[in-house]
Amino acid sequence: FFSPFSPINHCTPRPPPPLNTTVNMGNSSSAPTPPPAPKKVDKVGIKSGKRICCCCPETKKLRDECVVFKGEEMPECIKLIEAHKECLRSEGFTVK
Repeated sequence: FFSPFSPINHCTPRPPPPLNTTVNMGNSSSAPTPPPAPKKVDKVGIKSGKRICCCCPETKKLRDECVVFKGEEMPECIKLIEAHKECLRSEGFTVK
C-alpha cells in the first residue's frame, strides 16, 4: 500500500545527463545534434579595414548609376565595372 505521506519518495528525480551526450529515448534511431557552426567572420579590406560593401564608394556609385541608367553591357559601364573591381582588389578582396 502506497501513501503519499510515506517517508520513502518513489519519484526521486534523476540527475541530468552530461553535456554532449546522446540520450536514447524509446525506439527512435535519431542522430545526435551536430555542434553549432563557427561564427562567420566578415572579411575587411587591407587599406581601409571596411567590409566589401563599404569599400570604394566613389567607383561603386559611378558603376551603379551607369548600370541602372544605361545597362551593364554598355562599353562605358564595362569600364566602370572593371575600375570598381580593381579598387576592391587593391583593398585585398578576391573579385572575379
